[in-house]
Order: sequence, then structure tokens, then C-alpha cells
Amino acid sequence: MDVVSDDGSNAVEVEPGVFLTQLAAGAEMSIQHLRIEPGGRVPEHSHHHEQVGFVYQGEQTFVLDGGEAVTVEPGESYRLESHEVHAAENRGDEVLLAIDVFSPPRPNPDWQE
Repeated sequence: MDVVSDDGSNAVEVEPGVFLTQLAAGAEMSIQHLRIEPGGRVPEHSHHHEQVGFVYQGEQTFVLDGGEAVTVEPGESYRLESHEVHAAENRGDEVLLAIDVFSPPRPNPDWQE
């Protein structure tokens, strides 16, 4: 059994104001902690991973292919299908904190490869 702590020391700034921490990862899935500062943005991308997540602070706005904006609030979860085009933004005044699970595992964001 692996236990991974999120003490903040492993957070990587992948875009201005966007921080990812790789948490536990296995052969079939991985989990990441996401922090987006107000005004931070994950660029539009897609990936072969199925992605599910849970927002526990702030609001995360997904901008989907075609421009539709979907806001996820604290206590809400979401699912993105494989290859679904999306961007993610923090349009609010509060830091966004969320957990993302990817299957198969995703060690690095696709837009950085």
C-alpha cells in the first residue's frame, strides 16, 4: 500500500496560477490535487483519460468545445469523457481547490508534453 501526503511541497505550477500535485498513482488510475488562483486558467486541451473530480473550495468553470461554460461549485463533482475538449478557469475571487482522478493514470498534463 502506498500513502502520499499533500503537504504542498510537491505542487508544480503548470500554468500561471495553476498548481498540480501528483498524489497516489497506480496501474489503472491516478489522483491529483488542483489549485487555481483567481484568474488562473488551464488552456483548452483534451486527453485520452477519463476524468472525474470534486471541487471543495471556490468555483471551477469549464469551457467546453463550442464555448459552453459550466461552473462547478463546492460540494459538486464532475466527469469529463475521454477526448472531451475543455479548458478550466477560476473566474471567482477565492482560490479553487479540487481533486481530479484520471483513468488511465496521468502523470503530467497533456498540454505540457
